Formats: sequence, structure tokens, C-alpha cells
Amino acid sequence: MFREFIPKSYHLLRSGYTFSTFRKDLVAGITVGIIALPLAMAFAIASGATPEQGLITAIIAGFLISALGGSRVQIGGPTGAFVVLIYDIIQRNGYPGLVVATFIGGCLLILFGIIRIGSWIKYVPHPLITGFTAGIAVIIFSSQIKDFFGLEMGVPPVHFIDKWKAYYEALPTLHGTTLLLSSGTLFLIICIRRFIPKLPWGIAAIVMATTCAYLFGLPVETIYSKFGEIPSSIPIPSFPSLAIPDDKFFEIFIDGIAIALLCGIESLLSAVIGDGLVGGQHKSNCELIGQGVANLAGLLFGGIPATGAIARTAANVKSGAQTPVAGIIHAITLLLIMLFLAPVVSHIPLPALAAILIMVAWNMSEMKQFISFLKAPVGNVLVLLVAFFLTVFVDITIAITFGMLLAWFLSFVTQKQDEKKVTE
Repeated sequence: MFREFIPKSYHLLRSGYTFSTFRKDLVAGITVGIIALPLAMAFAIASGATPEQGLITAIIAGFLISALGGSRVQIGGPTGAFVVLIYDIIQRNGYPGLVVATFIGGCLLILFGIIRIGSWIKYVPHPLITGFTAGIAVIIFSSQIKDFFGLEMGVPPVHFIDKWKAYYEALPTLHGTTLLLSSGTLFLIICIRRFIPKLPWGIAAIVMATTCAYLFGLPVETIYSKFGEIPSSIPIPSFPSLAIPDDKFFEIFIDGIAIALLCGIESLLSAVIGDGLVGGQHKSNCELIGQGVANLAGLLFGGIPATGAIARTAANVKSGAQTPVAGIIHAITLLLIMLFLAPVVSHIPLPALAAILIMVAWNMSEMKQFISFLKAPVGNVLVLLVAFFLTVFVDITIAITFGMLLAWFLSFVTQKQDEKKVTE
């Protein structure tokens, strides 16, 4: 009865873990750990958090998602899907508000797993996922304009239209050197993806951009100049305060629900994709529990929400991963980088991270798939566009909630219509 809640790592290690398997997991784990380094920091910065919070989340939550989850090859950590939601929560209620919302979300994820909701969350309609994923891509792209062009302005407004108005007003402050470095980094990424696809484009672009900025003394903003040096140690775990004003409880509780739903959908979608690549079958409810525990544990170290990362999971498989040990090694790799290379990492230019996130946004947009869905039945097109426009122009929490209700309502109507045709 409780077998479905036992982590995949336990089954796979118990069934006979060989040195040959470990060697493949080791190579895959180190590879995806290097790939995850710039992404973890970039997603954290875009979310309104600090780069070290992104690294800590990738280390702590990434380790536990692999160790306790229900997938053979899942890689967890900060993702683009959470950028919009985290940024919005931090702007409204600060990091303390995010802590409470993440705590609620983590508890709900564990509850979802226990009552076996994971068995049907993974069947969320694809048009809905594509709609708000494309919307998130647009928001991520928009959030990087300041650092990409080196605009002199304060924190960009939260709302999409206000953000672009602020960019327009700050356009005369454009910094030529910053634009040259960010554009060059983006061009290098495109070339690597086109001509050397096996090379991890994120870390390669970061190394080149950081080297150029250092050797030529380019006057561009870096992680160090904005956030200070990344610490060379993991913070001592401590239980965060969950105190919030009474008038904020409902708002933060809704944020917690949004975190749980987004994490559940994203992680199970990533697990399904991982299954397709390795020919396995994940345990959806165990995965939700693992995600919940990982998010709660991340709070003890000052982390941010984490979930399954589709691109890193795919890279993990393509690098030869066989078991969750690869995901554990990925987290250990990031830990070692933080412990021994923090001073070097601190000098990564922010324009280079902006270029990476713009490429991530392009990948997330799934433009071809989005356009193909516009030719689908009217119900699917409606769900797609509602999810997209609500995400961009209103709020991702509302987009997820209303989009899912609309998708399920249309599914119910379609089912009733089919039943009526059968009876006739």
C-alpha cells in the first residue's frame, strides 16, 4: 500500500548498484551541475532574490528532490517557471512573505502526495501548460531588459505595461559596453547551440564573458558589485519566522496554493519527459512528497521555491544518467563550486546572465508549439490564450487558478456533449 511512496533512489540502489552505473551517474551529475550553476543564480536574481539563494536552493532542494523523489532522472532547483511568481510575492510581501507562502506550498505538496492527487495533476491539459509557460517566457524576457542594456533605473515595476514604460523612459541611459557584452554573449550562445551543440552553452558563455570582462577591465555590473561576494559556505540551518499580519494571511495562503500547483505541474511534467527519455515510469505521488520536503528544507537555509527542471533533467539523461545518484552528484558539484570557487563566481557579469535568461525565455516560449495550438479546437485555443494573457498582463496566480478551472469546465462540457451524442 505504501510502496508508491518509497523513493526511486531506494529501489534502484537496493536492486544492485554497480560501479559502471555509478561512473555514468558521476559524469552526468558533474555535467548537469556545471550547467545548473549559471541558471540557478540567474533565476534567483530574476526572481528578486540573491545569487547565493539560487545556489543554496539548487544544492539543498536539488539533493532532496533526487534523493526522495519518484523519478529516476529528475533534476530539481530554481526554474524559470517560478521567476514571475517569486518576484511578484517578494515585491508585495518581501522575503518573509515568500517564506510563509513556500512553507504553505511545501505542506500542500506533501498533502497532495499523501492523498494521491499526483495521479491526475500530471494530466493537466497541454494548451494550459503551453499558455502560461509562454507567458512566463515573455515576463522573463521583459525582466532582463534592464541588465541587458545597462539601463540606469531602480527596480523595474512588477506589472508588464508599467515595466516597459519605465524601460522606455530609461532608454537614454543605455550603457554601450554593457550592451556590447550582453549582445556578444547572446551571439556566442546562439553559435554554440548551432555549431557545437554538445558543449554546455550556459557555462561556456559565462566563462567567456567573465574572462573578457576581467581581462579588458570592462565597466559592467557584476554579481560582486551588486550583491557582494558569494559566501564560501552553506549557512547554518535555522527555522524561519512564519509570522504574518492577519490582513495578509489570505493573500499569502493563495500564493502558497499557487506555489504548490505550479511546482506539482512543472515537476510532474518534467518527470513525464524524463520517463520518455529513459523508458521508465515515475511515482507521481512520491515525487510530490519529495518536492514538498525539499522546499521545506530549503527554507531552513534561506532558499527559494524549487521544482523539477525540464531542461536540466533532459541534459541529465543525455549525459548518461541512470539513477537519482546523478541528481545527488549534481547538487554536490554545486556545493563544491560554492565552497572553492565562490570568489571567481562572484565576478560573473550580470549582462551575461541576462543573455542566458533571454535564451532560456526563448526556449520556454515553445513558439512553434504555441502557433500550432492556435489551429486546435476552439476550447483549446481559448485555454491557451487565457492562460497566456492572464500570465503576462494580470498575475500568474490568477492565470493558473482560472486557467485550470476553465480547462476542467470545458473538459466537462465536452464530455457531456459526447455522452449526449452516444445516447442519441
